[in-house]
Amino acid sequence: VQLQASGGGLVQAGGSLTLSCAASGRTFSSYAVGWFRQAPGKEREFVAGIGWSGSSTYYADSVKGRFTMSRDNAKNTVYLQMNSLKPEDTAVYYCAASRAVVAVPGTSYGNWGQGTLVTVSS
Repeated sequence: VQLQASGGGLVQAGGSLTLSCAASGRTFSSYAVGWFRQAPGKEREFVAGIGWSGSSTYYADSVKGRFTMSRDNAKNTVYLQMNSLKPEDTAVYYCAASRAVVAVPGTSYGNWGQGTLVTVSS
C-alpha cells in the first residue's frame, strides 16, 4: 500500500488542523495506521494509531485529549484531527501502515508516506 499525507500548514496556537493520509490499494482495511512526527533536531516520535476497523485507537500522552484519529476504509483514508495546537506540536507529520491489527508505538510499520509540515505559531 502507498500512502500520501496532506493537510499540513501554518496555524496559530490554540487552532486546529486536520491531516489526511490517503492510501492506494484494495486491502487498506487490513492495515493498521500510525501517525508520527519529527520536529527539527529531534527524533521521530509516535503520535497516534488506529486499528483495522477504526474501533481501536492509541495516543501518545502528549496529544491525548487534543488529537483524534479516525479512518474511512471506503475512502482508503485516515485522518488526524488536531485541536488546541501548541508550538511544540510543530513538526513534519508522517503516516505509516502496518499489517498488524493495532497501531501502537512498538508496531512494525512497513509502508511510509511522505511527510506534511505542521507549523504552530505562538
